[in-house]
Amino acid sequence: MSRIWIYLFSALCALVLSGVYQVEGMEVLTSSELEAANGTNVRLKCTFKSTHPLSEEKISVSWSFQPLGKTSAESIFHYQGSAYPPPKGLFKDHAVWSGDVMKGDASITLQDVQFNFNGTYSCQVRNPPDIQGFAGEISLRVVQKVSFSEIGILAIAVGGSIGIVLLILIIYIIVRVFRRQGNDMGVEMEDHRSKDQVL
Repeated sequence: MSRIWIYLFSALCALVLSGVYQVEGMEVLTSSELEAANGTNVRLKCTFKSTHPLSEEKISVSWSFQPLGKTSAESIFHYQGSAYPPPKGLFKDHAVWSGDVMKGDASITLQDVQFNFNGTYSCQVRNPPDIQGFAGEISLRVVQKVSFSEIGILAIAVGGSIGIVLLILIIYIIVRVFRRQGNDMGVEMEDHRSKDQVL
């Protein structure tokens, strides 16, 4: 039993004394789901935070795509100092760089999205010696027309309410103007009657 403790202690000392240092992880943030209308452009937003200084030469960004119903992913975009869009395949002339790594932005834009772009997109960022804990993943759903979001519904409700209030206000002003004109006409007619009676 003491032999096991000696081996474990010596192994632990070897790791500590051999210069093993703590590697800190990066934080990569993406939205989990995104919806886009067929034929439009959509920005796949990926932001990151690193504990080490950012450098154009050191930072690398890789995007991969896993189609719906498939288990394997394919690389679709790479950035390291400059953008390397896909030279062939499904995303040729569709995937373009729209990020700024010096500001912690590793986003790409998909132009003219098609229905076969449905799937999961993964954003991986490296800034040595930082390593990334988890890849940011976005589930993209391409639809014929974009469905209303909660913000869209709220905007329609607020806009409709304002429109109804304005319509009621206009009707109220018109009614008051016509009543005032009617009262003025009534006063003029009474003035004419009283003049006619005097004569």
